[in-house]
Amino acid sequence: EAYDRATSVYFPGRVIPMLPEALSNGLCSINPDVDRLCMVCEMFVNKQGEIDSYDFKEAVMRSHARLTYTQVAEALEAEDTGEITADVYPHIVNLNEMYKALVSARTTRGTIVFDTTESVIHFSDDKRIDSIKPSVRNVAHKIIEECMISANVCAAKFIAKSKRPCLYRVHEEPADEKIDDLRGFLSDLDLRLGAPSRKIASSDYAELSSIIKQREDYHMIQTLMLRSMKQAIYKSENSGHFGLALTHYAHFTSPIRRYPDLLVHRAIKHIVRQHKAADYMYTQERMTNMGEHCSTNERRANEATRDAEFALKCEYMLDKIGLEYDAHVTGVVGFGLFVELNEHFVEGLIHITNLPKDYYVFDPKAHILVGENRGIEFGLNDQIRIRVARVDMDERKIDFELISEH
Repeated sequence: EAYDRATSVYFPGRVIPMLPEALSNGLCSINPDVDRLCMVCEMFVNKQGEIDSYDFKEAVMRSHARLTYTQVAEALEAEDTGEITADVYPHIVNLNEMYKALVSARTTRGTIVFDTTESVIHFSDDKRIDSIKPSVRNVAHKIIEECMISANVCAAKFIAKSKRPCLYRVHEEPADEKIDDLRGFLSDLDLRLGAPSRKIASSDYAELSSIIKQREDYHMIQTLMLRSMKQAIYKSENSGHFGLALTHYAHFTSPIRRYPDLLVHRAIKHIVRQHKAADYMYTQERMTNMGEHCSTNERRANEATRDAEFALKCEYMLDKIGLEYDAHVTGVVGFGLFVELNEHFVEGLIHITNLPKDYYVFDPKAHILVGENRGIEFGLNDQIRIRVARVDMDERKIDFELISEH
């Protein structure tokens, strides 16, 4: 059943777990002051943020505290133990110093970091949307993320060395035509993405990101950079992770909620227990099929989550028909503009018939709609004022009318 599901699915206010809750919320959850079986990745990180050595072992762990991201971030900012006990606090400080070194190494190798905003839906007691707010990532989230990336790298290298079949988390480099389209768009803005004479590198994206940080059209350019890239997938052949600028990467840290992590754990256990490679339970061919299955189910889960979120957002907007909001353009197509409300993170469509009267021509390379007669242009991230015109719960559609351009 876990393989069929391949992943836990996170809906607003509800989770469909990959494993039974007796495991995912019970025996496998890291509760404080109880013994738990685990797989340890022990890493030695130097001051340059490089992993000098690592080892994997089966172990029993006992958590000494259940901390929230907010508690940890506040304690580090205030340089005070706060709600964290005095014996635990020094470990948090040490971990933060290691995080700084890892981030420095990440920057040096040219990892791509996009500044995106995700929304969190808050519910009232009767399970209706109370508000939609941007999610806040503090330093504690970043510490955990950096530790997980490091462990994932070690897991991939450890298995690759043993030549056991396993699933790698692969992010392939962008397709040539996507790069050409992006470069064509950037050249009109006097910007460039790497040298056309050589192969594209993740550091080219990282360099461009840092150059455009202070520009007014930063979000528009970043959106197009994101869209030029491929989705990460699970594959039995290791071809590296373009976005993270890594030669080896696998998902190791979430075996409760992702099946590929479970497969990685099985491979590591097989190696740690010194079993023969010939006795391993999975062939390369079977692992290839599993990678395709897990990638497909991951996409399906993401689509289901987006669909559920949008259904809730449609319901949230039902009593707001006729109201006006500030918004920005998130997508330009031949039949109109996709826009998102600045305050509520709800997306809808302004159909081309609801734009000022004109004959509009869509320029797919520049991502703009141009009115031939009056010369009005609409492009990505344009700030506009809209009115909510219609909400269709069955079709999951929200229609806006344009009131004015800012």
